Amino acid sequence: MNATGFGLVERARAIAPLVADEADEIERTRRLTPEVVDALIANGLYRALLPQSLGGSEAPPEIFMQMLEEIAKADASTAWCLGQNSVCAMIAAALDHDTAHQIFNTASGILAWGAVAHEARAVEGGYRVTGRWDFASGSRQASWLGAHVRIVEADGVPRKNADGSPEMRTILFPLASAVLHDVWQAIGLAGTGTDSYEVKDLFVPGRFAVFRDMPSALREPGPLYRLPTGSTYSLGFAAVSLGVARATLDAAIALARGKHQSLAANAMRDNQAVQGLIGRTEGDLRAARAYLYATANAMWRDLSASGTFSLTHRSAIRLAATWTIQQSAKVVDTAYRMAGATAVFRSNPFERRFRDMHAITQQIQARDTHFEDVGKAILSEGR
Repeated sequence: MNATGFGLVERARAIAPLVADEADEIERTRRLTPEVVDALIANGLYRALLPQSLGGSEAPPEIFMQMLEEIAKADASTAWCLGQNSVCAMIAAALDHDTAHQIFNTASGILAWGAVAHEARAVEGGYRVTGRWDFASGSRQASWLGAHVRIVEADGVPRKNADGSPEMRTILFPLASAVLHDVWQAIGLAGTGTDSYEVKDLFVPGRFAVFRDMPSALREPGPLYRLPTGSTYSLGFAAVSLGVARATLDAAIALARGKHQSLAANAMRDNQAVQGLIGRTEGDLRAARAYLYATANAMWRDLSASGTFSLTHRSAIRLAATWTIQQSAKVVDTAYRMAGATAVFRSNPFERRFRDMHAITQQIQARDTHFEDVGKAILSEGR
């Protein structure tokens, strides 16, 4: 147990070669391989954001992000699943200890969930639910699933919060209670198993139906759990994009050191245009990384001191994460073009990363509308 997450980054770096060796099989089978999942479990990486009280690392965002970067350099699908499942584990902070222990300290101790949808009907002792949810990254490694649902009373009347908004809860149930649908036939992040899952007339005991991202429902005192899961996802997936971009640019640099372009007398490394392009792209990537980490660390200092996650923090993280993902995509595109015809072959380290990066840009964390939201907030200041 370590509140600082000490050693997580080093362990991620140590198993990255194994992940890289398994990447082709992950892509082919569209699943993380057992060898990779076992290594992630054995090294405690899935437990990065789990509370100390449950044997987790309760790591600060910076450590979590660095961990994901190291894995993403080896394989984006593995890093994406690790990020998704790690953030899901933060729900443990809203569970009673025995319930959380049952979920996270029994093999494999991995939780996955998908998008918000459907209703759960209140019944004696808990809830009943029928529904199907999409985008459950990491569900193929999970032992438990979750679903974010609106709550209705036994008579069908929607339950409301004190402010009049619909009451939402996250219900948790064993993987064996659901039917998984193999639907993730995607351009990139192919190995994430981001499939759909379905339950029919499932009874969920009340202790497995909790509020997510509600400070008043927390049972853990650490500042980490004051950080909303949505913002944690943003930071984590932006870090994944940085790892993909770093690996792709490094591959282009290695190629340029030895490749002779068609009809060119000299190696690419002696081409001034290539030299300048690498220099500028390196600067872009370092700037994006510095901005993301500076934003995350400033937020974490404030949150740790005050115990409050503000709208200003939310906006800053959204802006930094969205911009970082889009900048990372530009870096990958530049490296891909720089590699020329070499990049199109599956045997070379460009084609899959290009597709993975562009799958990341299609996710909610990279939407252009986030810039509009931030701009609106900035223009509203001082009114």
